[in-house]
Amino acid sequence: MIVDMQCRVWASPEQLGSTLAARLRRFDATRTVPLDATPTRLASELECVSAACVLGFRSDRRRSAIPAEAIADLVRKHPGRVVGVAGIDPLSGDPKEQVAHARQLGLFGVTVSPSAQAFHPTHSSAMRAYEAAESLGLPLWVARPALATSECRLEFDQPLGWDEVARSFPKLSIILGGLGDPWISEALALVSKHDRVFADLSGVIQHPWSLYGALQQAVAWGVADRLLLASGFPFATPAKAIEALYSVNALTHGTQWPAIPRSVLKSIVERDALAAVGIDFEVGLESGQRTSGPAAAPATARNSG
Repeated sequence: MIVDMQCRVWASPEQLGSTLAARLRRFDATRTVPLDATPTRLASELECVSAACVLGFRSDRRRSAIPAEAIADLVRKHPGRVVGVAGIDPLSGDPKEQVAHARQLGLFGVTVSPSAQAFHPTHSSAMRAYEAAESLGLPLWVARPALATSECRLEFDQPLGWDEVARSFPKLSIILGGLGDPWISEALALVSKHDRVFADLSGVIQHPWSLYGALQQAVAWGVADRLLLASGFPFATPAKAIEALYSVNALTHGTQWPAIPRSVLKSIVERDALAAVGIDFEVGLESGQRTSGPAAAPATARNSG
């Protein structure tokens, strides 16, 4: 099974808030082809993977939302291919209710972005959300802004802020986005300490030297088995992420730098990452078919918390 563990979709950049929308427009101006983050584009890029995790986003302070309901609708349209993850805002409303609502919609995890949402990972409201996620067996994705804006609180982005969370909720699967870049060593230290902490390769997979160094360190620390394939769509595609991973050893040609073992690269690409984080998922269903899922949930997977 090949799973892309982090993708995003939006109909319009304005869904991400006015500040980030403006940042995206400036970013697009530097590109030959503007970003296309529509669900249609994502669906066209899924042929090379078994499934893809699609993350929502919610920040009431920034007036931005990719609603959980929209993610659930995408899951229904692509059964057996899309793993829906609800974006929750711990600083708005009842965080436990938001987690429960994600479960009721048949989504398979929840995600927060402390730097974008301006809260410390151990904020009391956020801790209530993690408690609810652990009790329901829903993994937690820690998303990081692919394009940081002036509103982001980078001090809340550092991976070690999650050490207390992992100690407090040892059964909660935590997926650190982007391998904690630029705090890669911190992220790997956290992964090596806690059995239920993982890191995805979104973002860093587009930067060969950073990727190579991170993989070497992960191999040396014995934690490469908890690195997860992720493209960070729309900033990269699943196919390009796989290609980047398998070609990382090109940097070592003609040098004395050690290559990353092929078995490690293959394991990252082909492992059942969903099962690793606690999600039981059956892929490849035809439209309209279902497998067993959470009670009353319109989904094709169930969490094995």
